[in-house]
Amino acid sequence: MKTISGFDRIGEENAFAVLARATQLASEGHDIINLGIGQPDFQTPDHIVEAAIKALRDGHHGYTPATGIAPLREAVSADLHKRHNVDSNPDNVVILPGGKVTMFMAILMFGEPGVDILYPDPGFPIYRSMIEFTGARPVPVPIREENNFAFSAEETLSLMTDKTRLLILNSPANPTGGVTPRSEIERLVKGLAAFPDAAVLSDEIYSQMTYDGMEHVSLLSFPEIRDRLILLDGWSKTYAMTGWRLGFSLWPDQLIDKARKLAVNAWSCVNAPAQYAALAALTGPQDAVHAMVREFDQRRKIVVEGLNAIDGITCKTPLGAFYAYPNIKQTGWQAKKLASALLEDAGVAVIGGPDFGVLGEGYIRLSYANSSENIQRALKRIEIFLSGQKS
Repeated sequence: MKTISGFDRIGEENAFAVLARATQLASEGHDIINLGIGQPDFQTPDHIVEAAIKALRDGHHGYTPATGIAPLREAVSADLHKRHNVDSNPDNVVILPGGKVTMFMAILMFGEPGVDILYPDPGFPIYRSMIEFTGARPVPVPIREENNFAFSAEETLSLMTDKTRLLILNSPANPTGGVTPRSEIERLVKGLAAFPDAAVLSDEIYSQMTYDGMEHVSLLSFPEIRDRLILLDGWSKTYAMTGWRLGFSLWPDQLIDKARKLAVNAWSCVNAPAQYAALAALTGPQDAVHAMVREFDQRRKIVVEGLNAIDGITCKTPLGAFYAYPNIKQTGWQAKKLASALLEDAGVAVIGGPDFGVLGEGYIRLSYANSSENIQRALKRIEIFLSGQKS
């Protein structure tokens, strides 16, 4: 049976394949420490869970507006004002079944043969997958270790042409943990004036996870690009709600109706009780969020110190998210082979750098969304494995 050729271009997120293999090995009795999957190891706070239960008991069992219930869209707008000191229209907010959906929508809107879409590399693998699906040309924006894994405004702008229809940015970043400073973002925004037809998708899903006093600068803070800016954010990481499948996006006036129509065609609306849980998350106490980030900070220090103590590995200190992206070039291993060997032979799940882009060779990604005890055990296993193995 012949399928449409575009579907042959769809990639995937290998972290889920690693998760499946790690789960299989664990079910067979192997002691597996999973530093591969990017999800908090915390439980969703109780008041959020209770809000969903109450919504079910109160009879919220039916369809909602395609863009989400009004109180939740209003709460998103209020939260953006509180965190970024920007005003936004709740009518421009779309509630989505996860953060990836915003990527899908934005890339689908702008991608077609003959145009370019720029994306971070290394970066979240779904960016390139969806770009290739649309037939657009994927143009990787290098995210370099020597730049502390922040994007370079100069290099990004040098890759833009009159064919550029969408620029995807991500800070704090997956997989590197890099955070781009305000000065670099300001230079980028200034340079974007030369490319008025290029829309911008700003993936800020880790916006509340920064460390060492590093400031998260939202692209929403720049009114000169608000008329072509799409914001991606959500609840999965911040509130330990990955399995709830909840995200939100903010769209400019000229795109919001297109986003609404895509929602109607694709998923009708987001799970109603989950939306009430999301409302409780934004309007309720934030103590659990702050406690989780503090714990991630402590684990981050353990990971960086431990990795830098292993022969052949160096690791920049990540300033955001909950990932470390160590350089393994001096070990002599290729990244994906090392990741596979660590899982199969040492019982540690990590992700090879090439799974995040063509520039990922020589690196692996570790998620420190696991207990400090498990992280220390994993680091010891990696050290022992590398000391006794050759590539």
